Amino acid sequence: MDRLNPEDGRRLLGLGCELVWATTWMGDANEVVAPRLGLPQLPVVEFPDEDELPTGGLHWKTISLTEWARGRTFIWLDDEISDTDRRWVQTHHQGTSLLHRVDPLSGLTDADFTRIHHWLATG
Repeated sequence: MDRLNPEDGRRLLGLGCELVWATTWMGDANEVVAPRLGLPQLPVVEFPDEDELPTGGLHWKTISLTEWARGRTFIWLDDEISDTDRRWVQTHHQGTSLLHRVDPLSGLTDADFTRIHHWLATG
């Protein structure tokens, strides 16, 4: 929690996208993380129980996030995204998407925001 940058909340809101929590924090993200970032209460993507986890290297969030997007354009920022997830989304999602891996040690950086803005402008 000490690595949260309050400026990131403003920058995320400035993207002009619908923001949602897709985290193991679930609804607690609105109580604990959002105030530290200056974010409003956000919707939360629901994930399946642990006994329904995918296999083959696919992240446990990938299918649920793709189902949540329902063909809409979406950006997924996470520190555990892999090429397996990117391939799966490319094959199973009808809309455009950006799956962007964030370094867990540095958090969101200027380079991450530059990449996201570029993708939004050209995606």
